Amino acid sequence: MLVKTYGSAVVGVDAITITIEVNVDRGMKFFMVGLPDNAVKESQHRIESALKNVGYKMPGKKVVVNMAPADIRKEGSAYDLTIATGILAASGQMNDEKVGDYLIMGELSLDGSLQPIKGALPIAIQARKDGFKGFILPKENALEAAIVSDIDVYGVENIKEVIDFFNGNESITKIDLDTRKTFYENLNKVEFDFEDVKGQENIKRALEIAAAGGHNVILIGPPGAGKTMLAKRLPTILPPLSLLEALETTKIHSVGGKLAKETSLINVRPFRSPHHTISDVALVGGGGFPQPGEISLAHNGVLFLDELPEFKRTVLEVLRQPLEDRKVSISRAKFTVDYPASFMLVASMNPCPCGYYNHPEKNCVCSPGVVQKYLSKISGPLLDRIDLHVEVTPVSFNELSEKAAGESSEKIRERVIVARKTQEERFKDKEGVHANSQISSKTLKQICEIDEAGKELLKKAMDKLGLSARAYDRILKVARTIADLEGEQNISTNHLAEAIQYRSLDRDGWAG
Repeated sequence: MLVKTYGSAVVGVDAITITIEVNVDRGMKFFMVGLPDNAVKESQHRIESALKNVGYKMPGKKVVVNMAPADIRKEGSAYDLTIATGILAASGQMNDEKVGDYLIMGELSLDGSLQPIKGALPIAIQARKDGFKGFILPKENALEAAIVSDIDVYGVENIKEVIDFFNGNESITKIDLDTRKTFYENLNKVEFDFEDVKGQENIKRALEIAAAGGHNVILIGPPGAGKTMLAKRLPTILPPLSLLEALETTKIHSVGGKLAKETSLINVRPFRSPHHTISDVALVGGGGFPQPGEISLAHNGVLFLDELPEFKRTVLEVLRQPLEDRKVSISRAKFTVDYPASFMLVASMNPCPCGYYNHPEKNCVCSPGVVQKYLSKISGPLLDRIDLHVEVTPVSFNELSEKAAGESSEKIRERVIVARKTQEERFKDKEGVHANSQISSKTLKQICEIDEAGKELLKKAMDKLGLSARAYDRILKVARTIADLEGEQNISTNHLAEAIQYRSLDRDGWAG
């Protein structure tokens, strides 16, 4: 007897429906075809033990399992439940009338219980597109899949529940979730707040500008000056995620298996902070079976690279293209996978190996040339993509002992949201451009017009401070953001002057 059940394969951040054809006939042995990997082939032993432990058995006949389309490689153990239901239905141990109406996924334990799977959200989205009545999956992934409307989602703990459901002996409770209510529930919940930060008003101002224009930023300062503390608070002043952005972000984390248990929707901007020993593949994504890397997990949020010069140069260089294109393409011989990677890069570093170069009180003990060598670990092309270079100075005792709280993240965020709305209105006709940091060279002159006084100031800055040519575009973009924060239509000399001071690392002689 031939029975068809349905599962799904995740490619990139999307899913493809896989048809599992099971035929039970006269003969012996178990055959599996359709380009399965070793984890899929091993499902025979898991299924056999699971069925035995719930009171059923593998048919003592020839069993052929075909996974179509056969040209797509099937990876992982999530097809266990799909194959098991097909075998039971084809051998007459389970009613097969409604099996084809549902997409079924889950990894089986030997006792018949189910383990969570990766990619439940994109699979549920594809199942709805393909017109399935429902989606049966492990209970731990049910809330994640229930975000998708117009499809019944059933979370199960054991294969016995699935068998009883199709035999009509027992019903499974459908998971109902109000997506919008879940989204807005913790939208403004923050763990950190800028009001906890004493002093550092100039750094807060720089981070506000970065948040308002989506600019990348690097913080340079001695140990203990507060670089990491300030960076962790940046997501709290970014505009809240839209529902579309939240779904997009959740899809990536779902595919990567990074969603916490019983989590349905990510509604706060991600903050990823990988260790400096990370490999280039772990950062941008890839592997034998491609998975999203840290830059994709930071999509719509912040990627924080602490102690930037300590990262391997090859790791830093792979950031160049994603910072420009806001996506990363993983190419293999037979396929190419695209992952979104629209993130804000925030980096921090000491000014030298000992950490005290340019310190107001402590002396640097690094020998001549060491400071320049330390900074040269970061290539020019990468620095070119960082708009704001901010020098962080230590906080004085008087500032630390102040009882008055600083300005809260909520107040700063309100100004950032107003500036972002101005930019959205400005770029409404330009696809893929939402913030000033994304302005192309072609439209820069139109959007960032400056008067004669501004041109003269910029010319003097280029000459006297030894600013590089690559700093020119960045200064104009940052000045445009500063003007937006102040609600100004035109860029003034004050805006340009403030933007110029955020190009520390471009100055000749900064590192001796």
